[in-house]
Amino acid sequence: MRKIIALALALGLVASGAFANGKQDAKGQGSATVNGTGSTPGWKLNKDKPITFDWYVNFSWFARQWGDSAVSKYITDKTGVNVRFVVPAGNEAEKLNSMIAGDTLPDLITLGWWESQVSMMIDAGLVLSLDELAQNYDPIFFKVANPEKLGWYRQPDGKVYGYPNASYTPQDYVTYKGKLTSNQTFLVRKDMYEALGKPDMTTPEGFLGALRAAKAKFPAVNGQAIIPIGLQEFTDTGNASLEGYLQNFLAIPYEKNGQFYDRSTDPEYVRWLKVFRQANQEGLLSTDVFVDKRSQMEEKAAQGRYFAMLYQNWDMQAAQMALYNKDPSSIYIAVEGPRNSKGNDPTLGGGGIAGWTVTMISKNCKDKARAIQFLDYLISEEGQMDTCWGVPGVTYETVNGTPQLLPAIEKLDQTDKNAQETQYGVMYTYWMLMDTAWQGQFGAKYSPALEQPQLWTRPYVKSFAAYDGLQLAPGTDEALISEELARRWGKDLPLLLRAKSEAEFDKIWNDLQAFRTAKGAAKVLAKQTELMKVNKAKLGLK
Repeated sequence: MRKIIALALALGLVASGAFANGKQDAKGQGSATVNGTGSTPGWKLNKDKPITFDWYVNFSWFARQWGDSAVSKYITDKTGVNVRFVVPAGNEAEKLNSMIAGDTLPDLITLGWWESQVSMMIDAGLVLSLDELAQNYDPIFFKVANPEKLGWYRQPDGKVYGYPNASYTPQDYVTYKGKLTSNQTFLVRKDMYEALGKPDMTTPEGFLGALRAAKAKFPAVNGQAIIPIGLQEFTDTGNASLEGYLQNFLAIPYEKNGQFYDRSTDPEYVRWLKVFRQANQEGLLSTDVFVDKRSQMEEKAAQGRYFAMLYQNWDMQAAQMALYNKDPSSIYIAVEGPRNSKGNDPTLGGGGIAGWTVTMISKNCKDKARAIQFLDYLISEEGQMDTCWGVPGVTYETVNGTPQLLPAIEKLDQTDKNAQETQYGVMYTYWMLMDTAWQGQFGAKYSPALEQPQLWTRPYVKSFAAYDGLQLAPGTDEALISEELARRWGKDLPLLLRAKSEAEFDKIWNDLQAFRTAKGAAKVLAKQTELMKVNKAKLGLK
C-alpha cells in the first residue's frame, strides 16, 4: 500500500511539474513544440516558446549561473531556452547515485565520460537515444553532429546516448597539427627557479636537489612555509598527478606486445615513486599535499606557496592571473620534469576522441523535442560561435573572416577570468558541449600569464584515443575487482610515500602486488586488452 501511495504522489508531482512547464504529450514533448526538419533546425521554429531546462553538471566546483552573462541572455533570446544549473554541493558520486536510485534525473545531465554512472544510466533506461530523438524531432542533428564521435559513442544496441565536449578525432590531429596542447605540465615558480640557476629536474638527483635548494633559499612565502612540490588532491583511489601525469612524463607505454600494459608496475614508475618517498622523508613533501582539497590548493597556488607542481596547467588560470597582476616574475612556468632513465621525451596526453564530458538527455525530460533541438544548436557551428565568441559587436568582431574578441573583453578575459565569465560568458564559460578542436582553427591567443605552459606542451602532445573508454561495465567481475584494487591503491599510495625507509616501501609494495595478483588483476588487464582492441577497430588502427 505504501508503494501505491508513493507512486500516486510521484505521479501527482510529475503532473504538476508538467502543468507548470506547459502541457506534455505522452512522449514528453510539449504539445506546442514544432519538430525540426532536415534543413531547418527545430530551435529556430520554437524560439518564441520559452522553456526552462534543469541541467545537472556533475562537478561541485562549477559555479556559473545562466542568465547573468551576456552570452546566456543572448542564447536564451535566440532559442527561447533558459537553463537552471544543478550542481552537487559535496560528493558528486553520492548526488548522482541518489538521483539515479530515486529516478529523479533532471532534463539534461553532464558528467565525465569515464564515470560508471554513464553506462549505469544507459543500462537502466534512464537516458534517451540521441539519434532516435533526432529522427523524431530534429533530423538536423545528423548534419551538425560529428560522425566519428557518434561512432565512438555508439552502444552495442546501435544507439548513441551522449555527446562529448573537448573531443578530438584522429582527423583533428591532422587538421590542427602543431596547434594542440596538453593540460599535463610540470610547473615551477619562475622567479624561484631562475634564482636557483634553472636546475635540471629531469633526474631523481636533480629533482630532489632543486626541492632542497628551494626550501633552503625560500623557506617562507609572505610569512607562510613554502611547499616544495604540489600535486593534485589525494582521493580514495589515489592521486592523478602520481599516476597518469607522472607516467606520461616518464613515457611509459599504454600497451606492450599488443596487450594493455599495467603502467603502475613499470620499473621506471616505481623508481620515481621512491623519489617522492625520499622527498617526504626529507620534509620536502608537505603534510598539506596529503590533505588539501582543490579549493585550498588553488588558494595556495594564488599565493605562490608552491615551488613546483605536477599539475594541470589550465586549472591554474585564476592563480596565474593573481600572481601576474602582483608580480609577473612570480607566475608558474612549465619546465622539463621527471624523465625515465633513458631521458626520453614525455608523451603528454592530448585531447582524446572520448573528450572530457558527455551530455545526455534524461527520460524525465519535460520536453524531449526542445532538448534535442537545444543540443543540436549548441553543437552546431552557430552554437559554437555563440558559446565561444559570444555576441557579435558586443563581445567580438570578425576581421578578415576571423572572429576576434573586442579589446576590452579580451583584456578582461586575460586579467580577471571570473569577472569575464560572470559578466560576459565568452570563451566557453558554458563548456558542456564545447568543441575545442573547432576553436583551434582560429589560433589560440593566450594572456602573458597563461601562454608559456600551454605552448610548452605542444611538441610532446600525443593522442591516446585507443585507450579512452576502457572503463569496465558496472557489476561485472572485472569491474568489481578493479574497484577493489583502486581502493587498495588509494590506501597504499600515501603509505608508500610516507614509508620511513626504502625497505619499508618495498614491503608495502610487495604486499600490494600480492594482493593485486590474488584478487585477479590479470583478469582486469585481459578485459581492458579486449576493450582496447575494440577501440582500435573503431579508429582504424592496428
